[in-house]
Amino acid sequence: MLSFVIRRLAVAIPTLLILVVLSFILMYAAPGGPFNSERPLPPEVLANIEAKYGLDQPFWKQIVNYVVGVVTQFDFGPSFQYKDRSVNDVIAQGFPVTLTYGFWSFVVAVTVGVSLGVAAAIKQNSWLDYLAVGASIGAQVLPNFVMAPILLLIFTLWLGWLPGGGWNGGQWQFLIMPVIALSTSYMASIARITRSSMLEVLNTNFIRTARAKGLPMRRVIWRHAMKPAMLPVLSYLGPAFVGMITGSVIIDVFFSTGGIGQFFVNSAFNRDYSVIMGITILVGTLTILFNLVVDILYAWIDPKIRY
Repeated sequence: MLSFVIRRLAVAIPTLLILVVLSFILMYAAPGGPFNSERPLPPEVLANIEAKYGLDQPFWKQIVNYVVGVVTQFDFGPSFQYKDRSVNDVIAQGFPVTLTYGFWSFVVAVTVGVSLGVAAAIKQNSWLDYLAVGASIGAQVLPNFVMAPILLLIFTLWLGWLPGGGWNGGQWQFLIMPVIALSTSYMASIARITRSSMLEVLNTNFIRTARAKGLPMRRVIWRHAMKPAMLPVLSYLGPAFVGMITGSVIIDVFFSTGGIGQFFVNSAFNRDYSVIMGITILVGTLTILFNLVVDILYAWIDPKIRY
């Protein structure tokens, strides 16, 4: 197992380094500069600002300084839009918000999705199965950019039960709609994968043998079927977890949560390339990290699997 983890780390680290370099090159090649505006600055002022942020240096020196700063200190440099603040400060402000509603979205999606999928598989071709499959299909065709305005219309404008946006320290009233909007499509996918995988496992010989011995169905499910049935679900949960804890631009904008998605959109409009790069690298790092964790869990659950 140790050699497997070392081999996976040996692949993950260069991948992360390539991500940092590519992010810088793409932002450097983007048209326009962070200080270009409708009213051009005097050349002397523009030269002073660029010197302050190191933008007057040769390309090779800029990219070396940036990569060294990110790799050695996880320092994404200063923000071009937010005065006297670094990209790390911006991420530190927005990421806890995104992480909070993303974590609860993950909990809701996994709990409801797995329960729904297992119940549908056990009661195959019953009304419960048809209801679960129908609900999963219905939820999957409602992405978060559709769910968000529907929730706002029903719970804020028609019923007046929930605030239409904001964060207010993460009180539950402000969490409900972002969590529902973000978790719905993931929950549907988890339910569908769980049902399919569980049905496949329930039709295997070792499950038939366990049932022929007279073991209670609950024990057959929990002791024998759940572990192999969860392998495909586990593969999906790695990127799904990253997708949820890094939030959604749609969720942040619709509900004005103040998460990193909102900073990302504002930075794109204002050409704040350092913030865009910082958030991109953060999401990429989390994706690589959790894919690594999933691979290790996969190998731990089924030792026959080695990549």
